[in-house]
Amino acid sequence: MSHLPSTPVPADHRTDRLRIGVVGAGRVGAVLASALRAAGHEVVAAAGESDASRRRIADLLPGVPGGKPSAVARACDLLLLTVPDDMLGNVVRVLADSGALREGQYVVHTSGRHGLSVLAPATAVGARPIALHPAMTFTGTSVDLERLAGCVFGLTAEPEERELAARLVSDLGGRSLWVPETRRALYHAGLAHGANHLVTLVTEAMEILAAAGADDPAATLRPLLTAALDNALEHGDAALTGPIVRGDVGTVQAHLDGILAEAPTTLPTYLALARATLSRAVTDGRLLPIRALKMSEVLDEAAAAATPVRWTT
Repeated sequence: MSHLPSTPVPADHRTDRLRIGVVGAGRVGAVLASALRAAGHEVVAAAGESDASRRRIADLLPGVPGGKPSAVARACDLLLLTVPDDMLGNVVRVLADSGALREGQYVVHTSGRHGLSVLAPATAVGARPIALHPAMTFTGTSVDLERLAGCVFGLTAEPEERELAARLVSDLGGRSLWVPETRRALYHAGLAHGANHLVTLVTEAMEILAAAGADDPAATLRPLLTAALDNALEHGDAALTGPIVRGDVGTVQAHLDGILAEAPTTLPTYLALARATLSRAVTDGRLLPIRALKMSEVLDEAAAAATPVRWTT
């Protein structure tokens, strides 16, 4: 698959193109703006404060001028806000209070957590709010342009903006998932739990293997994890294997002893996930309650052994 073109489609090939400004040209903003430019829209300006952001603008949006957020907002028909979640509300408020936003302008943010309420200051001046979150991790390079194909975008929009929101996703090569305003945080929690916590889990697994003497823990894990991930996505709980599902208490005890001795910082994660796995194995009937009780006792004993005793006087 070739990279998306880095130059915009000629105007006569696209009669419905938008004039887009991006505030927060980080890993996400620069890539999405580049993809929208390739789809025929005009990226008129970009705001990025860091050296890394300025490099991304130069690499992914050649020829697009930089500017202050307020100037970028005034110059565009669609303002793409790709700032961190905790900054988003303040950025919208400042832009609205300064008069940089206007009636009829589209204001689109890419936060997974937030829906439309965070854009209330923009809505109050007549702007048209959209929440558009790509369910993907970004490198902030041209590599991401190919990865957008088939990416799911979590969308929240009022009925009047739904058509435009869906068209943006189509232009980006993605697929739309409509998320109710009240479920945005839950939607984002599912993604973070699956992706961010997976990184922690895999990193800790590599630490344990390194403690066991593996000279290339990543290579050791890769075939196993690839198969496990594919099976889990395809079959859910039916893909569970291993000593907890089998009720092998002695094996789990040996795991815990080794981890406590050689990789103790990974023990809390092992215990938490072991308990979650145990619960699911009992719920779907693959492990008898009496066996599960013995397993739970072993996990509790390991947790107690790892907890420092605090003396009081």
